[in-house]
Amino acid sequence: MSARAPFSPALALYLGAARLAEGPARLLLARRAARGKEDPTRLAERLGHASRPRPDGPLVWIHAASVGESLSALPLIEALGAARADLRFLVTTGTRASAELMAARLGQRALHQYAPLDARPAARRFVAHWRPDLCVWLESELWPALIVEAAASGAPLALVGGRMSARSAARWRRLAPGMARALLGRFAVVAAQDEDAAARLAALGAREVQATGSLKAGAPPPPDLPEARAALAALGRPLWLAASTHPGEEAMVGAAHRVAAARVPGLLTLIAPRHPARAQEIVDALRAQGLTITRRALGEAPTGDVHLLDTLGEMGAWLRVAPVAFVGGSLAPVGGHNPHEPAALDVAILHGPHVGNFRAEYEALRVAGGAVRVDDAEALGREAAALLRDPDRRLALTRAARAALDGGARAVARTAALLAPLLPAPASPQAERGGT
Repeated sequence: MSARAPFSPALALYLGAARLAEGPARLLLARRAARGKEDPTRLAERLGHASRPRPDGPLVWIHAASVGESLSALPLIEALGAARADLRFLVTTGTRASAELMAARLGQRALHQYAPLDARPAARRFVAHWRPDLCVWLESELWPALIVEAAASGAPLALVGGRMSARSAARWRRLAPGMARALLGRFAVVAAQDEDAAARLAALGAREVQATGSLKAGAPPPPDLPEARAALAALGRPLWLAASTHPGEEAMVGAAHRVAAARVPGLLTLIAPRHPARAQEIVDALRAQGLTITRRALGEAPTGDVHLLDTLGEMGAWLRVAPVAFVGGSLAPVGGHNPHEPAALDVAILHGPHVGNFRAEYEALRVAGGAVRVDDAEALGREAAALLRDPDRRLALTRAARAALDGGARAVARTAALLAPLLPAPASPQAERGGT
């Protein structure tokens, strides 16, 4: 434990329960695997049993939640690896989609494992095997047992690209203020996405927080699927995308489709829900509106009003084929999703009022005129149709969005500079030469 990390009764209680949590964790994993949410061939990793040997040399462990966060780890790995040829990297995530993405995108000096569940024995087993020299958490994945075990190993901890919404900060203050201070006090470096997040993290107990920008701005665009994209383009129908939608939003998108289709003949609406397992619920809601629905997961051709993209890891194809996209989680009070990906692929962005998770980005888009806010289904349909019919306006929006969110390289460089002093000294001068 860091000498400066205060004691927390709430954290002590949590860790006591976490010591006994491995049995329930096994049952949870079995249920999740039965629903397709876990890879049954790699369940042992979720209990801290490594499926790969630890590589030789200094190891940087980077923990990311899912696809978006793991993508933002890639430029950081490249920056650190360019300065230190002796470094090796371990990336952990918690979802199957992110594991598949990392398998395709990580280079020879990096490997992926599933993150262990936050049971104390699993966390201890994980840390004991990998013996990381630096532990890096991305954004907001604060698992107490894993943080405590990592800190107990003696390796320095860093939280980078840190996010803390007003709602999350209020929840920490209400439920476990001492635990937040005890956890954040274990981090040697805390780098937040923006000044608001930095202030909230500092108020919760983080030390010497800096605002370095969003690492997602520097992440490469999601990978393309040329055949899937070409199949949609070959339909010759005007189309738009509702991306990362949440409960309640699909019905609003359905209503928006009716508004837009009255203005754009032959319109096809694409819906890519945040959680494809909700597919049948979405189909039922849209059919209740009298819309015809087809599903990609069932191999159905997109011949109706709405084509449901109920698959994982394919957003890169849909963003490359749709000239206009509504970014979900923003009409429903979720907090919004990442606007960097559509901006990087020159997609005109529509969003709702609930964008607190990416407040700084959406404020920059508002000031630059790089996105359009809509507050209801009527406005969503009207603006989608207007953008589809006006390529000059779309071009102005996408150029403004790129300019407003162009800070990724600077954020990566600042973050890498903060992490460099936490790395162990290289074994020889040759180890400082670059190349990943």
